[in-house]
Amino acid sequence: MRFERGDDALVVDPGTFSDLDHALDGVAAILVTHEHPDHVAVEPVAAAVAAGADVWAPAGVLTALRDAGAPTERLHEVRRGDELEVGGFDVRVLGEWHAVIHPDVPRVANVGFLVAGVLHPGDAYVDPQGAQVDVLLTPVGAPWLRLGEVVDWVRGVAPGKVVMIHDALLSDAGRASARALVARLAGAGELVALGPGEGIDVG
Repeated sequence: MRFERGDDALVVDPGTFSDLDHALDGVAAILVTHEHPDHVAVEPVAAAVAAGADVWAPAGVLTALRDAGAPTERLHEVRRGDELEVGGFDVRVLGEWHAVIHPDVPRVANVGFLVAGVLHPGDAYVDPQGAQVDVLLTPVGAPWLRLGEVVDWVRGVAPGKVVMIHDALLSDAGRASARALVARLAGAGELVALGPGEGIDVG
């Protein structure tokens, strides 16, 4: 997800399923929720850091980037409760752990980022801690996810708008089914589905 406002630009979770050329083009600030490859494409992001970008992320992400040659001075660790100004945007760090995939799969640190009223949760049902969420970026397809839980999470957050994310593993039919179910039950209206390079105005 790329945020743009005037000359400011910020990218969250440029992973292996992303349009990395567009996402990282000219970006000086990158946020990463956790270390899984679909959320951070290590080699391209390390190259962006070497070219001058800074990254804010949990420690595991920074270790992987450092091992790939990213300069240490441009890597910044974040934890729940941090408040930052990054890439021209005010950012609040929320959450702590990746949602459970299976008891045999070790959990990793996962933070969510609240950027200008937009909440990106990474791979967890992140609690916004009472903050107003104008746009909720909502995962709809993942090994850790049940759509019934997504519905209850969206109801609890009560955002003004819902944008679908984390749907690369779904077929077109599965994507349409998830969109219809969450739209009908979650109480936040029609879900917005964005293709690569598409966007919305969030005020």
